[in-house]
Amino acid sequence: MGWLDQLKYDPIEQLCNSRNPSIVHFVEKDLLDESKEGDELWDLPEARKTVRRQRDDGSWEYPGGNKRLRSQTHYDQIETYRNLGFLVEKYDFDKSQHSIRRAADFLFSSQTGEGDFRGIYGNQYTPNYSAGITELLIKAGYRADRRIRKSLKWLLSIRQSDGGWAIPFRTRGHDLGAITDKKTTQPDTEMPSSWLVTGVVLRAFAVDPEYRQLPETIAASRLLMGRFFSKDSYPDRQAPGFWTRFAFPFWFTDLVSSLDSLSRLGFNCEGTKIQEGLRWFRDHQREDGSWNLKLLKKGDKQLHLWLALSICRVFKRFYPQ
Repeated sequence: MGWLDQLKYDPIEQLCNSRNPSIVHFVEKDLLDESKEGDELWDLPEARKTVRRQRDDGSWEYPGGNKRLRSQTHYDQIETYRNLGFLVEKYDFDKSQHSIRRAADFLFSSQTGEGDFRGIYGNQYTPNYSAGITELLIKAGYRADRRIRKSLKWLLSIRQSDGGWAIPFRTRGHDLGAITDKKTTQPDTEMPSSWLVTGVVLRAFAVDPEYRQLPETIAASRLLMGRFFSKDSYPDRQAPGFWTRFAFPFWFTDLVSSLDSLSRLGFNCEGTKIQEGLRWFRDHQREDGSWNLKLLKKGDKQLHLWLALSICRVFKRFYPQ
């Protein structure tokens, strides 16, 4: 039985009828195994519009923000990470594009000697954003870059004792005001990990052929599975309901982003927790093939289609034909 047999309804027709050439492209490429070239998406209007908003230093400007919390440059780091995800995940951009190389240069300018990307949390460590940036740069073609290897090595070094990850200043009981502190808070590694942070870090490891095979990665993956639908240990997105509030490109940790990583890491569908996650998506599929989901950003009218595509990719990896 193939992956489509695992769903209640066939989602392909609705996705192909979306009139979104990028979604249709990925359906044909990833779900129907047709040969496609990514460069056919690069000149689509929304992609070009995003590129035009990029500034000369490679960044995108963050609108608004609280300057007492972080500087404009640090806000722009968030916005650049967001737009890099938009171009890489929705339009198949890679480092052959000048816009991606400029964005990478801007983001690499915030990398410290330790290997992490710093700034979004001021002088504090950000294993979640460091991993998110690393994931996208690997997907854009920077996997072999020594700076990416350094980032992955740093992420491995800052694990909690239980094998997962947490935001270091949270392990010391600090609130978000710690972002304004000049001194970098070192983690209390004996505190429990955060499923939110662990899930994001695993996204970076899952797209790297070397790191996806490490015993530490497999152990952290099992830890994450054990946290499905549970409360986080820390205040950020703590409620269990955040497991089923979704965004694409992936931002925080949720059920589909976690299953996406686990499917890339080589786990099979026989595990009880994986089956529990897959069952949740089966139970929330509508008769037209779409899914009944809570969306984090309702302004994107096609977000439900991107998430449907992501769910289909997960099922296809777990149930290859």
